Amino acid sequence: MSSKRCIVTGGCGFIGSALVRQLVRDRGATVLVVDKLTYAGVPESLKEVGLDPATLKSSNPLLSLLVADICDQEAMDRAFAEFRPDTIFHLAAESHVDRSIDGPGEFVRTNVVGTATLLQAALGYWKTLEDDAKAAFRFQHISTDEVYGTLGETGFFTENTPYSPHSPYSASKASSDHMVRAWHDTYGLPTLITNCSNNYGPYHFPEKLIPLIILNCLDGKPLPVYGKGANVRDWLYVDDHAKALMLVNEKGVPGETYNVGGHNERTNLEVVKTVCSILDELRPRKEGRYEDLITYVKDRPGHDLRYAIDPAKLMNELGWRPEENFNTGIRKTVQWYLDNDWWWKPIHEKKYSGERLGKG
Repeated sequence: MSSKRCIVTGGCGFIGSALVRQLVRDRGATVLVVDKLTYAGVPESLKEVGLDPATLKSSNPLLSLLVADICDQEAMDRAFAEFRPDTIFHLAAESHVDRSIDGPGEFVRTNVVGTATLLQAALGYWKTLEDDAKAAFRFQHISTDEVYGTLGETGFFTENTPYSPHSPYSASKASSDHMVRAWHDTYGLPTLITNCSNNYGPYHFPEKLIPLIILNCLDGKPLPVYGKGANVRDWLYVDDHAKALMLVNEKGVPGETYNVGGHNERTNLEVVKTVCSILDELRPRKEGRYEDLITYVKDRPGHDLRYAIDPAKLMNELGWRPEENFNTGIRKTVQWYLDNDWWWKPIHEKKYSGERLGKG
């Protein structure tokens, strides 16, 4: 990746910023971040690789930021023509299931229309390239395991699992996956798709389960658990995911899909209790255990029971291995939030303070 020029859409988001930090810091790639800077776009997440959150300018010659909407065809065409990328990692998306229940229209606009807009911009640019550059170019679309629907108590999602989305969010991501495949099959655009399990780690916007629980613990607030907390997710440390994305970009076969999973299944209740246990050790409460704050709330509509990914194709064909298991990754995550309130406190105070979303 060291000689590549990469566009990363959604690069100020959670997974996108983890990828950008690794591309710039560890690989020496030249990166243009394209981000609309919605509520979940946090420029501070790129501070360590040279972005000034106040001016949105970068002191690092390898990194630049374009504040733009991926639905803006003219802006996307211009970004490709001026930056001239070798590859695009497309992560820009509305991603919170609860918010998709409250307002599905924005999910259709960004995730479906935005992806189609990017595909057209990439296709127009790709057609102008010389043969070698054409063959080397990649449009990599980062998606989710939620497109597959739900599993019973056994079995795993594979790349051949039929799509069966159950929320507006997962339906919008399924639509974008299908379009990426269509642009490959119809126009020959060299595309790659990855579908990942639930990510966690540093710089995670606090509407999601793990950071929400950490911050509610620190505030002494109730810890909301949907239903009985029996829903199962397969957890993937975000830096392991970023490494997988770069590996797929370098070695993946155009037109193929690769599932990225951590082999770390936990019920939501187990996740919450694990966070509580670590905080009991690292920052004990005066009033008792953090687990005493657990509060069971009405389940959200259409809540899938279980997700679990089989990453065998990625591991066997490309040689990927996660470096963290859930026990090591969750401890690193909790410690990061304890050490970095400079990042999450402004979000907590100005953007999102932990209120319930997605009641339907």
